[in-house]
Amino acid sequence: MTTNINYMKGDVPVITIDGPSGSGKGTISRKVASILSWNLLDSGALYRVIAYSSKAMGLSVYNETIIKESIPSLNIKFATTNGGKQKVYLNHHDVSNQIRTESCGKDASCIAKYVSIREELKKFQRSYLKMPGLVADGRDMGTNIFPFSKLKIYLTASNNERALRRYKQLKEKGINVSLPAVLKDINNRDKQDKERENAPLFAADDAHFIDSTKMTIKEVTAKIMRLHEEIQ
Repeated sequence: MTTNINYMKGDVPVITIDGPSGSGKGTISRKVASILSWNLLDSGALYRVIAYSSKAMGLSVYNETIIKESIPSLNIKFATTNGGKQKVYLNHHDVSNQIRTESCGKDASCIAKYVSIREELKKFQRSYLKMPGLVADGRDMGTNIFPFSKLKIYLTASNNERALRRYKQLKEKGINVSLPAVLKDINNRDKQDKERENAPLFAADDAHFIDSTKMTIKEVTAKIMRLHEEIQ
């Protein structure tokens, strides 16, 4: 997957939305992309798809080289339903539910630590950069993948709020979990994301910091849209 776009000149407008797990960046990114009719990149889902695909092929998540070599052959597509839900397709198969399990999330975090895989996915992620624009959601979109973005958002919320959101999501899916266990997982994920050597999670110097702890989805979306309009 390649493109002739000059990334560093910013030929295509990009809004990056970075932040920790449970901050709401996935939901907000879909909302903003829908309003603008822009393309959407969910980088976290990419790592989950790679993890899912690797397991389906019988590969160990510790086999960095073979996993990296498998990436170019994968056909990964994102779509948003009329109801605003995200659909993820791997080689034309809907894997939206399969990649959202806790085990897949843990495997994705393991894979995300590998430098060679992150570099391979950097090219893959940039292939989503197409007109009329792109909303990119992840942990290093504004700092590493699209550093030329004119609008960078760092979206966060308190640890307790993020854990509660994740807990509710899992319960709605019929997954039996405890809130303390989810909070522990959130804390561990934060530590791993912020301390990894390659492309750690942090806010870009020119990012707009938004704390969504006491904000609704509508309020956060509206704030980002106002910021977008200001730079036009």
